[in-house]
Amino acid sequence: MHKQNKMSSAELGILWMTYHKKTMILRMVEYFIEKSDDQKAKALMQGMVKKLNPAVDEITIMLQNDGAAVPIGFTKEDVNLEAPKLYEHGFDIMFCRILKEISMGMYVLHTTLSYREDIIMFYKKLTDITQNYYNLFTQYLLENRLLPTPNYTEMPKSNEYITDSSYMKGTNLFGHKRPLNTVEFGLLFHSLETNITGMQLMKSFAQCATDAEAKKYFTKGKNLTKEIIKGTENILLENNIHPAATTGGEVTTSTIAPFSDKMMLFCTNLLGGFSLGSQGFANAFVLRNDIIAKSAIYAKDVYEFGLEGAKLMMSKGWMAEPPKMNS
Repeated sequence: MHKQNKMSSAELGILWMTYHKKTMILRMVEYFIEKSDDQKAKALMQGMVKKLNPAVDEITIMLQNDGAAVPIGFTKEDVNLEAPKLYEHGFDIMFCRILKEISMGMYVLHTTLSYREDIIMFYKKLTDITQNYYNLFTQYLLENRLLPTPNYTEMPKSNEYITDSSYMKGTNLFGHKRPLNTVEFGLLFHSLETNITGMQLMKSFAQCATDAEAKKYFTKGKNLTKEIIKGTENILLENNIHPAATTGGEVTTSTIAPFSDKMMLFCTNLLGGFSLGSQGFANAFVLRNDIIAKSAIYAKDVYEFGLEGAKLMMSKGWMAEPPKMNS
């Protein structure tokens, strides 16, 4: 029998990260399933949970086989299934779709850091599951008119090349801005879509958090997402574009927390990291300097917000330490 290579430090790190993310997702989705009043939505989420539970078990076995301690992650203590309904119809699948979007990006990164064949195949399997459920969630939202599609435009009849660097200027001598191109619009629309759902999530966390500092932090997050939404909408309106953006799923008036403050802070940290990564990637394809400059300001704000959250988690003893590198 072929002897399995020892797990590398990078592979240990990504499996450790995946364990925390997966256990968080499972706890949150368990609550969504418990409170769902839509049978199709419930069946979709139950199907995803059925696929993800074995993945957590597989990580546990891989870590134990190499003599590594299994992370605590998030347990039944981090979710209160008896808590009243915190979200209205549609938020659960909307949020699950964003989680799958985050997962797709993370699995690409994790695969590039994997060398052992079983770990590469593990992330390939997770990628397949994620892409499948991302599509299922998207189609559900579209069928239920909960997810508007981006605006349409006239199809081009010819191909053109940019010959003047003034194309990158936000304004010209007369103060006119060139129209957005379709690539730029798509990236702005995506930012709007994800931040609207993020704003509702921060609103719900601030509403039910039990720790005073955490409550204040989530309120700051809600205001930050509102600022990004407003700035993005202004850019689109300046171009006479009015996107039919999603509401993001409404929040009920319940103040009883279904999730622990520790898990809500971890979730916020995860979403902030995703926002930074997607903004950085998007800026590589934006060719209008004013949009790049505004995005850089938002990225700085999101980074500082994430740093504040990390410090808060540390002060509460809620941040798990990644495995150490031994020299």
